[in-house]
Amino acid sequence: MDSDMITSDPAVMLGKPVVAGTRITVEMMLRKLGAGESMEQILDSHPRLTREEILAAIRFAAGTLGSESVRPLARQSA
Repeated sequence: MDSDMITSDPAVMLGKPVVAGTRITVEMMLRKLGAGESMEQILDSHPRLTREEILAAIRFAAGTLGSESVRPLARQSA
């Protein structure tokens, strides 16, 4: 399951969520996807990574964002 694929350890990448057993962060994968890289390009760049791990990272990020409370910023008057 995803909980086995994505881990967080203060001793690895300052505790950022990573693919288990790697230093590949969820953040890095999301940034690459957001910049237009395809899953295939990410997999080519990181041969140890699997498609399932990328999907687990996306699910992890969606779940994390879904559980956050969002507060709008107050407008500052000029």
